[in-house]
Amino acid sequence: MLIEEIKKFSKETNNKFDFDYDLKKKNWFNIGGKTKVYFKPESLSNLVDFLKKFGNKEKIFTIGAGSNTLINDTIFNGIVIKLSKNFSRISLLPNGIIVAGSACSDKKLSEFARDYEIGGLEFLSCIPGTIGGGLRMNAGCFNREFKDILVSVQAIDRLGRVITIPANKILFEYRNNDLSEDLIFLSASFKGEKKIKDKIEKEMTKLREAKDNAQPTKIKTSGSTFKNPIAQTNKKVWELIKDSVPLDTSFGDARISEKHCNFFVNSNNASFNDMKRLIDFVTVSVQKKTGIKLEKEIKILE
Repeated sequence: MLIEEIKKFSKETNNKFDFDYDLKKKNWFNIGGKTKVYFKPESLSNLVDFLKKFGNKEKIFTIGAGSNTLINDTIFNGIVIKLSKNFSRISLLPNGIIVAGSACSDKKLSEFARDYEIGGLEFLSCIPGTIGGGLRMNAGCFNREFKDILVSVQAIDRLGRVITIPANKILFEYRNNDLSEDLIFLSASFKGEKKIKDKIEKEMTKLREAKDNAQPTKIKTSGSTFKNPIAQTNKKVWELIKDSVPLDTSFGDARISEKHCNFFVNSNNASFNDMKRLIDFVTVSVQKKTGIKLEKEIKILE
């Protein structure tokens, strides 16, 4: 780990780094240890300079809202990057295309589209993450996904090179795409259609109410734990879990949500191992009962 080099770089470039930084409060599970280095670049030039020097020397993990992430309790021997609020700006182009920074929340983008009477982005109001995270996993709900509204992605590679990738050059799948894990997303361009503001607001309210009725809120959870195995069965993953696992199963303070059994909850002070044991137990139980191997939707930083 090139700690001294990074400290020297920090002084020379006036970039601020944190060392042995606690990640527990940076994710919705409220679980996790520390990272050797934490970097929150204030500008694109800061990020470019850093990646040109260290991009291929260290392990790098980019974190957004932490709404879909489980972090190990040990020390991550690498660099965690979280883009600052300067990467959360939104603008409207003359042709009706919306450009949003990857640190912008999905909810904020949906509200911006509503205010400018652009429909088709209402579903984003129900996704508790950032644009960057949504791009990474082709996030979606209510039969809509990022791929349905995406025009292009602006990203930076490990060499500090900024690139633009048109949506039609990206292979999208359910909760996945073929974009390199080494890319850090900077922003994305989206398209919708003209729609009256009141109709957009009504649709957003309807979707949020449906979500709140079906899914747990205001607790320490990380959203859907597993992807729906759509290639193997017509059943939703929650149905497979319900049929295969006692729903009162828990490991320490890690338990299955009573409201939606694909949501796992830190009921008090669950450890990483508690939550990982619960995830592994459900995976094995469902495979034994149904023959289907579940694939995790959450990202795990180990």
